[in-house]
Amino acid sequence: MGFFPKKSKRLVGLDIGSSSVKVCELQRVGNKEGASFHLQKIGMAEMPRDSIVEGDIMDSNAVIAAIRQAVSDQKIKAKEVAISVSGQQVIVKKVTLQIMSQAELVESIRWEAESFFPSGQSLESYALDYAIVEERNAEGNMDVLLVACRKDKMESYISCVVQAGLKPRTVDLDVFALQNAFEANTQATGYEEVSVLANIGASFTNLCMLTGKKSLFWRDIPFGGDKFTIKIAEDLGISSEGAEELKKGRPAEGREPQEAEPSIAAVSDSFADELSRNTEFFRNNFKVDKIDRILLSGGGAKMTSLAGTLKGRFNVPVELLDPFSLIEDGKGAPGAEELGCAGAVVIGLAMREEGDR
Repeated sequence: MGFFPKKSKRLVGLDIGSSSVKVCELQRVGNKEGASFHLQKIGMAEMPRDSIVEGDIMDSNAVIAAIRQAVSDQKIKAKEVAISVSGQQVIVKKVTLQIMSQAELVESIRWEAESFFPSGQSLESYALDYAIVEERNAEGNMDVLLVACRKDKMESYISCVVQAGLKPRTVDLDVFALQNAFEANTQATGYEEVSVLANIGASFTNLCMLTGKKSLFWRDIPFGGDKFTIKIAEDLGISSEGAEELKKGRPAEGREPQEAEPSIAAVSDSFADELSRNTEFFRNNFKVDKIDRILLSGGGAKMTSLAGTLKGRFNVPVELLDPFSLIEDGKGAPGAEELGCAGAVVIGLAMREEGDR
């Protein structure tokens, strides 16, 4: 199974996150070039804490149970699903090669891939796929996107999906699904804004940086919503469960939500530092002179003070990405309002068809 599948079929989006499983079914309206989407079903099932840690499945039974519950609650009959992976065991790289035959390209891809695997790891440990992004015949060059994921990581996710009674047809990346959701909910303008997308999950933040709708940079950084929970628990001397409640704005263990605000502000500052380092790398390496806006998604994006901290640091508009803004019947649909910006990845996955490149 590759990251760029070959056959064409409508798929159900299945986002297996660190703290919950989200599921979404969309119907395409119109032809593929000018398509819009109608929301049919969307929902979420939570998992026990530490079922997945830093992208690695620790309790497969809990993950399988959450997948079954999410699908059952939404009464989804289709079995074919698109899933995604993220984290430090996933590598994304765009390379420029001379235009060549398919056979030559396959061999060149293997050589290119070997050069960016971590020290001590080989091609045999990774699932590798690629797609030609652009051919520039006048220059004789083409841009090729390489994607690699540790086989054991990908196989553990696939195994849980299969044991839950579903058929994984596409393994995507969280950051690509995020880009799908952004593109489908962004109206074209005459000005190609430089946008930073940051999807803040429990363990990782998926970064995608674009000029207009052309993506130039992808990265997963080990910074997620769990850092807020850990900081609150340490500062206030309460349990992780209590810290989670405070983080969501609910009283817990004799503490009020406002008592957690200094902890949240401190972690928000740390996230701003991390984002600043990555945007600086992006600007220097892709010759981009400025950032126009930052769009946040994922459960961690809902943290109080985070958007304000980033706006003050970057001096640009900071907004929550609404993955339902241009989805028919998305506004107010059962499950959609609860998920909000946390539904970006599952919406992006539900737009997938087998055969997409």
